[in-house]
Order: sequence, then structure tokens, then C-alpha cells
Amino acid sequence: MTRFVLSRLVSAIPTLFLVSLAVFTLIRLIPGDPVSLMLGDNVDDAAYAAMSQELGLDRPIAVQFLMWLQGAFQGDLGRSITTGEAVLPLVLQRFAITAQLVLVAVGLATVLAVPLGMLAAWRQNSAFDLGVVVGATALMSIPTFWMGLMLLLLFGLNLGWLPVLGYVSPFEDFGAGVLYLVMPVAVLVLHECGILVRMSRASTLDVLRLDYVTHARAKGLTEGQVLRRHVFRNAFGPTSTLLGLILGNLLGGVAVVETVFTIPGLGRLIVESIYGRDYPVLQGCLLFVAVTYVVVNLIVDLCYPLFDPRVKTT
Repeated sequence: MTRFVLSRLVSAIPTLFLVSLAVFTLIRLIPGDPVSLMLGDNVDDAAYAAMSQELGLDRPIAVQFLMWLQGAFQGDLGRSITTGEAVLPLVLQRFAITAQLVLVAVGLATVLAVPLGMLAAWRQNSAFDLGVVVGATALMSIPTFWMGLMLLLLFGLNLGWLPVLGYVSPFEDFGAGVLYLVMPVAVLVLHECGILVRMSRASTLDVLRLDYVTHARAKGLTEGQVLRRHVFRNAFGPTSTLLGLILGNLLGGVAVVETVFTIPGLGRLIVESIYGRDYPVLQGCLLFVAVTYVVVNLIVDLCYPLFDPRVKTT
């Protein structure tokens, strides 16, 4: 097990390095100049040169990258060009808001979608199975921004049951915070349910066709016992992998949902930093997203043997 964990950690190092290099390089290709954005177009050359030197933008690209990478290893991702705030505390603050939204949504989607997909597979080709597949496909096909706008129109404007825009932390006012999170959580749950139902159904169908399931039925076990003892554990393995990818993706920033509902999370911070040409903030956000992906996938790899005993960790 120790060798398995170490091999995953070692393989993550070149991944993070290549991601950081790609992030740093691609950001430099974005049209626009942060110095001109801060000082305005009608700025003299002396002020422009002084600001470029202060931000380190007058140095060669390779030197800028190495300096940024060294700071990242020390927990220093620089300071925001627009606000002057330290990037790392800002990213962590926004990530905490995104995590509240995502963890609740993924938990609810898992509880709803996995049993539903397994039940649809167990009753394959029935009307129930057809309805589940059609519903899951429809949920996957609907864009999250459109779904969010429809919920805002129906429950926020027409019925007035929920607040339309804004955010209140549940730790400050639990009741108001929950009301503000209902619609964005619902959008994520509905969208991810479609994906998880399809995966859960497909993996369960594969397991139901295996010989040991037929043998368990031949021994006289009920369908409920077969599902609980033999199907669920093995069918949940592939679904857990997809669940890890979904969790990493959402934790990286649900930019569309946060923008629609004006939630000040990590995804909205990425959008704001793109518009503001705030290189340090954008670099810090994207690097944090990459690290989140690596950590979540490592956790999934470590948990996979718990669901599928055929997977070896030695």
C-alpha cells in the first residue's frame, strides 16, 4: 500500500509541473497588458517601465516562471494586480465558498443517482429503465446556465419563494444561507445526476452479467441480497472514479453557476481575474485547480480497492 501511494505521489509531480508551465505560458498569450490596464492608455514610458519592473514583467519569461514556481513552493503565489491582496488567502477564501456548494451538491447527487442507476439496470428494458435513461440524457443535455436562469425565473421572480441573487454564508445566518444555496445546489445536482445515473447503470449492467452473480442466484439468494452483497460493491468502483472527476471539476470552480447566481466562489474569481488581466490571481487559481484534481484523484485511487477487491495495490 505504501509503494502504491508513493508511486501515485511521484507521478503527480511531473503532472503539476507541466500544468504550471502550461498555465503560465497560456496566460501570457491572453490579449491585453496588465500594466496598461492599471495605468491607462495615456501613460508615459517612465511610469510604464517602473510598474513593469515592480511587477517583474520586464524580466525574461523563463525567469518570471522560475520565480513564480519558487514562490508557489513556498506558499507565495504573489499579489493581485488590481487589489493588492495576497493571492493564496484570496483563493482559499473563495474556495471555501465553492466547497460548501459543491460538497452538498455532489453528496445529494450521489445519494439520488447511484441507487437510481442500479435499479434501472436491475429492471433493464422496462418502462422504468427507459424513463430513467431518457431523464438522465435530458439532464445531461441541458446547459447549466439555462437551467439556472429557468429556476431563477420560476422560483425567484414568478413565485418569489427563493432569493434571486446574492450569497449569505450559512455560518453567519444558517437559514438565509440555505435559501441562497438552494437553487445553485439544485442546478448542480440535476446536471450531475444525469451523468452519475448513466455511469451507475452501465457499470451495474456489466456486473449483473458476470458469472458469480449467476452463481449467487443459483444458490438461492434473493435479488436484494445479490444486489447488496455482490453487485453494489463491484459496480460502484467505476462510478467512484467518475465521482472523483466530477468532484475535482466542480471544486476547481463552477464558474457558470457562480456567475449566474452571483456567488463569490473560486469559479467567479477566475472569471473576474480573466476580465481584469490579473495574472497572479489567475495563475494561482488555475494552479490550485490542478492541485485539487491531483489530490481528489489520489484519494479515489486509494479508495478504489475498497470497492473492487480485484484491484491490487502492491
